Amino acid sequence: MFKGSFVALITPMRPDGSVNEDAFASFVDWQIREGTHGVVPVGTTGESPTLSHAEHKRVVEIAVAVARGRVPVIAGAGSNSTEEAIDLTRHAKQAGADAALIVTPYYNKPTQEGMYLHFTAIADAVDLPIIIYNIPPRSVIDMSVETMARLARHPNIVGVKDATANLVRPLHTRRACGEAFCQMSGEDHTAISFLAAGGVGCISVSGNVAPRLCSAMQTAWAEGNLAEAMAIQNRLLVLHDAMFCETSPGPVKFAASLLGHTSEKCRLPLAPCSEPTKARVRAAMTEVGLLN
Repeated sequence: MFKGSFVALITPMRPDGSVNEDAFASFVDWQIREGTHGVVPVGTTGESPTLSHAEHKRVVEIAVAVARGRVPVIAGAGSNSTEEAIDLTRHAKQAGADAALIVTPYYNKPTQEGMYLHFTAIADAVDLPIIIYNIPPRSVIDMSVETMARLARHPNIVGVKDATANLVRPLHTRRACGEAFCQMSGEDHTAISFLAAGGVGCISVSGNVAPRLCSAMQTAWAEGNLAEAMAIQNRLLVLHDAMFCETSPGPVKFAASLLGHTSEKCRLPLAPCSEPTKARVRAAMTEVGLLN
């Protein structure tokens, strides 16, 4: 259903911290023109935890309007409140998104049964494809393969963004959920390894500033040009390292500011990047060829 290089979009902000809607629209269009295969607004990288509901919904609407069907839009719609997640997913459908990305409920620490009931309630309430977002480093909980297999039986639950960085996991998930279950890496470093283990793409942070390279890497793999895919992976390694040397999306927003797409502003409690981080980001982008 979804495959290739999808980008977990940043949300551009003005220096005063308000959402820069014009910059976001321009950024989405640039991503598509650069070859990105799909866009994912208002996930963690889009600072969804600190956007108001109105801002969140507006960002999804802009992404859908700018995409104009050229690429799929998977709208972030997760919450640790099931009712809130249902509301955001309903809006994503109304806005015209192609799917919703639903994170495992953070902070509450539900059991496996709680997660099953949470995702089932959302999938029952809204007739829209749902991608499970499993990211234990941020949500604390880890959805088991067994729970995911139960959820995969629901016709609206179609895949997973796997940010565990566990390369055994997609093998077991494929066996338990079937080959049609859409597995996308949520961790840039593992993008190619994840494909080799049964994945079909990556929802990328680095793609915010290197969309053409990330897209070319996925395309090369799909076309069987493994040497080219590996070469691009090796070229991007230093960029991936830099994008996560401080809490994301701080480094990637600074990187995008160097390309003129946005200010580096993140909302509190995320602090501005430190000077050593900024130097590391500049150096990585220069090495990769993104800055002159």
